[in-house]
Amino acid sequence: MVLIGRTADELDALLPSIFDKADTSQGEVPEVPYYEADREPGSTEEVDFWTSRDVREIVHSHLNYVVADTKRWEQAAAYYIDKHPATAAFAKNAGLGFAIPYLHNGQMHDYIPDFIIRLKTEDEERQEYMILETKGYDPLEEVKREAAIRWVNAVNADGMYGHWQYAVARKPEEVNKRLDAAFNRVPARSGNP
Repeated sequence: MVLIGRTADELDALLPSIFDKADTSQGEVPEVPYYEADREPGSTEEVDFWTSRDVREIVHSHLNYVVADTKRWEQAAAYYIDKHPATAAFAKNAGLGFAIPYLHNGQMHDYIPDFIIRLKTEDEERQEYMILETKGYDPLEEVKREAAIRWVNAVNADGMYGHWQYAVARKPEEVNKRLDAAFNRVPARSGNP
């Protein structure tokens, strides 16, 4: 395969087909994640940072507050997440260091999704998570979505860190729908949230 002389856009279009999702039904091995060797698995345990941004108090997180990147949107989303019966715990992805790598214009970038939510399960041993992006207009939305889905599939194939889902809410009112849908995909549970 010759990649020399290709434009960044051509490479960006070509690389996903090279690393496309494995067809496990045909015996292909699923893609597994590469974890950073110099970092422990992520945790909110040591989150401690100063901010001049607006914050909102929350209940379903030991972080106490959500740091808002918007004037209303993320505060409304945090409210819906905090009040939803399927939410076991959540954190606004600010100061956590959680990022999903993606390629754009031939350069690697980090996509920092808005929220990480732990969903309630009947089996305490089973960990279910949802990455929720609250999105207005973003010209890179499709690139970031594909990267997030690829990350979710790889982490789920590995299985060491629970089961993950990814969703996008374009309006605050959609947050409950995304949480309902994620909760309905959680195995071994009965009833609605």
